[in-house]
Formats: sequence, structure tokens, C-alpha cells
Amino acid sequence: MVTVLVVDDNPDVVEILSFLLEEQGYDVAVRHNGAEALTYCATSPPALVLLDVSLPVLDGLQVVRQMRADAELQTIPVVLLTARAHPDDVARGRDAGATSYLVKPFDVAVLLDVVAGLVG
Repeated sequence: MVTVLVVDDNPDVVEILSFLLEEQGYDVAVRHNGAEALTYCATSPPALVLLDVSLPVLDGLQVVRQMRADAELQTIPVVLLTARAHPDDVARGRDAGATSYLVKPFDVAVLLDVVAGLVG
């Protein structure tokens, strides 16, 4: 089964994403801060990470940068899923190494298409 790691500190977002992904047949792992996300990725690399930018401990941009600097994690696709919609925010996400950038509130069909496109 394909595992998608959802990293968000908002329980409502986690619940919605988990439901949507599980309905599509994905196994969902959840972490609530950037440090937990990196630890999870190092021990159980997921097929994909859905990552908020505004997180406690390490923010999403720090997480992406650390993943891209780690030979074992650098190929894992990372979708930044955030309320930060300014073009400068999108550019920072891309510069950090995000595979894709989606803005909250997100279109469910677009999100599921992006996930399916990245995990096959």
C-alpha cells in the first residue's frame, strides 16, 4: 500500500486530508510538526509528503530543505499545502525544493490529481 505522510498542526485539516486520501486507497501517516516529519521519513520513508509550511519546531520549508540535503530522502515528493498564497511564498517553496505547491483552501479534485500524479 502507498503511504502518504500528512504533516499539519491543524486537527481539522489532518482529519479532512486523512479521509480524502484513505477513500482513494492510500495509507495515511500523520505528524504534527516538522521534526516529527523528518524522523518519520528517516525511519519509514513515505511515497509522498503533504506538508504545511506553518509548523511548530521546524517549519515546512526547513523540512523540505533538510529532506533535499539527505541522499535517502531527497527523492520523496513533497507537496506544500499551505494558506500562504503570495507569489513570493510560492517561490520560496519551490526554491526550498518542493515538488508542488497547493494553497488552502484547496480544490479536492486538484489535490487528488496531484497526489495520484506523484505516486503513480
